[in-house]
Formats: sequence, structure tokens, C-alpha cells
Amino acid sequence: MSLLDKLFGNDHERAATQYAGRESATERATRQRRASHHRGGAQRAARAGQAWEDRDRTQDRRGRWYRAAR
Repeated sequence: MSLLDKLFGNDHERAATQYAGRESATERATRQRRASHHRGGAQRAARAGQAWEDRDRTQDRRGRWYRAAR
């Protein structure tokens, strides 16, 4: 048991008794962390796909045999 648990009590117990029907702070933080991982991955994939599409269209506009110097 940590010092904070001794001072403030267990937030899971408090959520079950005093704040019945509400989620604990730990559960809320866990839910938000999981949601942020999900959102970020989808956005990164969309940006990468859009960047690929933009490069492909640019190459098509320049002509079939154009290859950019690296």
C-alpha cells in the first residue's frame, strides 16, 4: 500500500461506495489512453496514404520516365 492510498484511500473502493455508478479515476485514465492510441494510428495511416497519393500524382504529372534525384 502506497502513501497516497493511506492518505486518500483506494479510488476503486471509493468509486464503488461513495461514487457509485461512476468510473474511478484509474479506469477513466486507462480508457482515455486506449482511445488516444486508436485515434493516433488511424490518423497516421491516413496521412501516410495521402502523402503516397500526392507523390504518385506528382510523378504522373511530370511524365512516365521522370525519376526524382534522391
